[in-house]
Amino acid sequence: MKTRTIRQTVILPGTPIEVYRALMTTHGHRAFTGADARISPKVGGTFMAWGGYIHGTNLQLVPGKSIVQTWVPSEETWPKGHVSKVRYTLSTSPRGTRVVFTHSGVPSEHAGHLSGGWKKSYWTPLRKYLSG
Repeated sequence: MKTRTIRQTVILPGTPIEVYRALMTTHGHRAFTGADARISPKVGGTFMAWGGYIHGTNLQLVPGKSIVQTWVPSEETWPKGHVSKVRYTLSTSPRGTRVVFTHSGVPSEHAGHLSGGWKKSYWTPLRKYLSG
């Protein structure tokens, strides 16, 4: 299976710890997505987001600095047993927080819609949530 890596860099309002908390707490994730989520704050803990559409495991967590997780969507066309990985690297920027994001191991046929999905379903609502 051919895979691709999605790379995106965004500037979000708020501090790196505020961005981290939005992504890594059940309350924060539910608040900015408007969908059910359960997020473990511990390495080795699991998470579920978007009402069960996404699930995975926390591999590395450094509050306010970085998040590394396995990431598997509940899509019929996603290869059975295939696990991709997401990494968020957070740093202070003059306008808030710079997020350098990579999503690796994405099956090639999913790269296009997932790339757009990160922008539409994460960066745009997260920016709005953190601006409020």
